[in-house]
Amino acid sequence: MTILQANRFSSLVGEIYDAAANPALRSAALEQVSNFVGGCAATILSRDAARLSIEIHEHFGTDTRFRQLYRDRYVELDPLLDRHLDFAAGQTVGVADVMPQSDFEATSFYREWVEPQGAIDLATVTLEKTVARTTILQVLRHRSRGTVDDAMRERMRLLAPHIQRSRVMGRQIRARSHTVDDLADVLDGLSTAICLLDAEGRVVHANASCRQLFVDANLLAMVGDRIVGRNTQADKIFRGLFEFSADAGTHSNGRRQVELVTSSDGHHYLLHAVPLRRERHLPRDGAATVLFVQRATMVSSLVPDAIAVAFRLTPSELRVLMAIVEIGGVPDIAAKLGIAETTVKTHLSRLFEKTGAGRQADLVKIAAGFAAPFGRQTGAGDAV
Repeated sequence: MTILQANRFSSLVGEIYDAAANPALRSAALEQVSNFVGGCAATILSRDAARLSIEIHEHFGTDTRFRQLYRDRYVELDPLLDRHLDFAAGQTVGVADVMPQSDFEATSFYREWVEPQGAIDLATVTLEKTVARTTILQVLRHRSRGTVDDAMRERMRLLAPHIQRSRVMGRQIRARSHTVDDLADVLDGLSTAICLLDAEGRVVHANASCRQLFVDANLLAMVGDRIVGRNTQADKIFRGLFEFSADAGTHSNGRRQVELVTSSDGHHYLLHAVPLRRERHLPRDGAATVLFVQRATMVSSLVPDAIAVAFRLTPSELRVLMAIVEIGGVPDIAAKLGIAETTVKTHLSRLFEKTGAGRQADLVKIAAGFAAPFGRQTGAGDAV
């Protein structure tokens, strides 16, 4: 190759690998491959080992009608499709390698499929061969360029390994992307708000429930790419929670911190911060902390009987405990349950004694510990 050709080859290899990460670039890359090797059209296709079907992965320069004709009829008449099996791996095969050009031009494959596209010859090179199938690059040669020559064969041979590796990389990237998308779908289906934060406290990912939490903005909100509390208490607790988690992620083995906060509309929430184990060499913008936000409520995910057994609570004490979580204040609990405030205070005193809690907030945290941490979303209004 000349210096100009070498530079063009190097640039094309870069485009081939760029296409591995960005599928939108694949068609343009294949066009450049076709132009570089001296073709007028190019196709990447696979044939299964039993020779029952083919799959066209990428194409350039061949319209839909001819692709369909090839798939439905002319694939069986293509004299080169399976001839690579008789040649060394990576070797480019042209018509002259398997038959005289005059014999080729007498075939219906040439007269009905190759010639109508303005082509006179074609070349193939194997990209990948497995037990299940073989994948090739097929390039048509326009009649104005003449038949496949050594320069075309050599350029296809040089490009084939890069195209092959690009395809492998593309599959790996897509597999990883599908895994991430599937995980995001699972998280979006949960009623618990889940947020991933980097080492600087910036939001890396938030599930649907968490995004709704930010939209409601009664407890937490987004300012830029960071979370802020909607009241002084919530913001102070969140900051302390994140600082604890960031420190734990560096110096401990994934301790978890739980705090109770109250939103501006009076509802109680539990904030769980779980540090992710991080190596020092990992980038700072990767996920470092998982934040879980749960509404502290006695919904069906709680198991009242388990709470009663754990702390030996009477039915009346359990009802008061559940009311504390749902309502909070002694007068409101008394009105809700239809009992005197003094009776509520008596039960509250016994709850403190049996559970070891010192405040009503501690009772809420203890009760919430009996809830299933991840409920399914049932609607837009059930975000948390």
